[in-house]
Amino acid sequence: MKSDKSHSVFGMHLNQKILFLVFMLAGVPLFAGRVSLAQTTPNFGPNVYIVNPAMSSATINSTLNTLNKEIQFSGNRYAVFFLPGSYTGIAAEVGYYESVAGLGQTPRDVTIGGGLYSNHADRNGNITTNFWRSLENLDITYSSTLIWGVSQGADFRRMLVHGSLKLTNSSCGEASGGFIADTVVTGSVNPCTQQQWYTRNSSLGSWLSGGWNMVFSGVHGAPTPNYPAKPYTVLPTTPVSREKAFLYVDGSGKYNVFVPTGQTNTSGPSWYNATPPGYSVPIANFFIAMPSTALADINTALASGKNLILTPGIYRYRGPISVTNPNTIVLGLGFATLIPQNGTSAITVADVDGVQIAGLIIDAGPVNSSVLLQIGIPGGTRVRHQRNPTSINDVYFRIGGVEAGTASTSMEIDSDDVILDNIWAWRADHGAGVGWAPAAANNYVANTANHGVVVNGDYVTALGLAVEHYEQNQVLWNGNDGETIFYQSELPYDVPSQSAWMNGTANGYSSYAVSSQVTSHAAYGLGVYSFFNQGVPIIEDSAITVPNATGVTITNAVSVFLNGSGQITGIVNHAGKVAKKGSSTSYLPRLSNLPTERPY
Repeated sequence: MKSDKSHSVFGMHLNQKILFLVFMLAGVPLFAGRVSLAQTTPNFGPNVYIVNPAMSSATINSTLNTLNKEIQFSGNRYAVFFLPGSYTGIAAEVGYYESVAGLGQTPRDVTIGGGLYSNHADRNGNITTNFWRSLENLDITYSSTLIWGVSQGADFRRMLVHGSLKLTNSSCGEASGGFIADTVVTGSVNPCTQQQWYTRNSSLGSWLSGGWNMVFSGVHGAPTPNYPAKPYTVLPTTPVSREKAFLYVDGSGKYNVFVPTGQTNTSGPSWYNATPPGYSVPIANFFIAMPSTALADINTALASGKNLILTPGIYRYRGPISVTNPNTIVLGLGFATLIPQNGTSAITVADVDGVQIAGLIIDAGPVNSSVLLQIGIPGGTRVRHQRNPTSINDVYFRIGGVEAGTASTSMEIDSDDVILDNIWAWRADHGAGVGWAPAAANNYVANTANHGVVVNGDYVTALGLAVEHYEQNQVLWNGNDGETIFYQSELPYDVPSQSAWMNGTANGYSSYAVSSQVTSHAAYGLGVYSFFNQGVPIIEDSAITVPNATGVTITNAVSVFLNGSGQITGIVNHAGKVAKKGSSTSYLPRLSNLPTERPY
């Protein structure tokens, strides 16, 4: 058995050592069941914090308030786990690169009296950059309204909130979208100034308002649709889904990972009134990696049939993590981050059943990668996986921002029946390495990138898809029988001229492009926005382009002129009003038998 460094001062960072000594001098047990659980707690490394009900609220809050001070592009990563039991007096912000979760088999096993919240605003008072944080698997009772003010790259999963929830900061600062799944909120949910939001398989007391694009599937208590007077897109069920795998501790103090199975036509949370569908995998069946772990050791373990946990940190490898066995689980803790160093993919997945990849950030590296996450074999013969689909949950891509990097495509799907669940692919509009084209001088690497997501497989479902600022089509969908529920996209800000952004004879690249050979596709609740900020007029002919086929439908789409110059001329295949300065928002309800789009 490995030494248990997560229960030891050895291997800790300086601030952790100080906290450890303070807790020990105060006679406070740092981890639950220190004697009884010491032999069963895995070595999760120095950036996983496990707290227990015997700790005082002051101690827990002090720890949390030490971890939540990271800046937007920090290199630190943290996961905080609450062992089963009751906690009172908890009050702390959840910061950048911090995931907080319960270790129970259901949210009811970890009850929190108090607030774990996201209330930070930037100097302009908005929260449009409150990325990369999460709350999962907790039962929270708060005396006031719980604040969860986030934008993309965050998740609120498998939660039970007694009372009301607000999806911005306390002052209703501008916000840019988020994600709730498998959750119960007994009171009202107020999105306030949120521009868009996706809620899936949950139960809400009520929903109070809406920005441009509020989408619900399988949600009890969803608002009454009245599009576009009220920008609500409501589906009574979610056609296909697979909840995220999660770590938990059983009644014997042993660690396991619960692996949900795929479901069809569901509504409401999976766990509230029944045992959720799935199975448990003992922690012994996982290879637990840290940033110092050799890539060869990871791939050897995966090839031998092990699953993989990536503990919090940044992993720089000169080759991909290779998943070749069916039913493999790759679970990131605390926003574990992969950055390929020499132009390879970060992860490749064979065309096999039931792979689950969850909880990761994948950054582009200094040498251009053709694809950062490759699912299936490009050009290979595909087979159906409808009985046991591959799922990608809470995976976020970045091209630049934190550091210079470039990749042609962030994710390519060459398998059938894949489920995408809360994906954000982001070509950075601010931060390090931001530029439209590579600069020859000083070997500068600009964050060039063509596509966020390319789908070549059939029967692929996207549940909560945000793709932003790529230089060509943000999403290029080539497979048949695809379906998207909620899409959010900002076009690239930094287009230098119209001639630099032409798709053949078309002005600009559509954000969401379904290829001409596709005969069946459905998409619900799509929003495409422009902010061309280079001081020259840039035109996009159509925000969304699809073939004129009876099996292709777009339901509830909106284009928005945020600021800057230029315009989005049409929403879908030229249909819809122009979104430009003075006439900023344009809506289209359900469309089929669409006008034919220009070739692209």
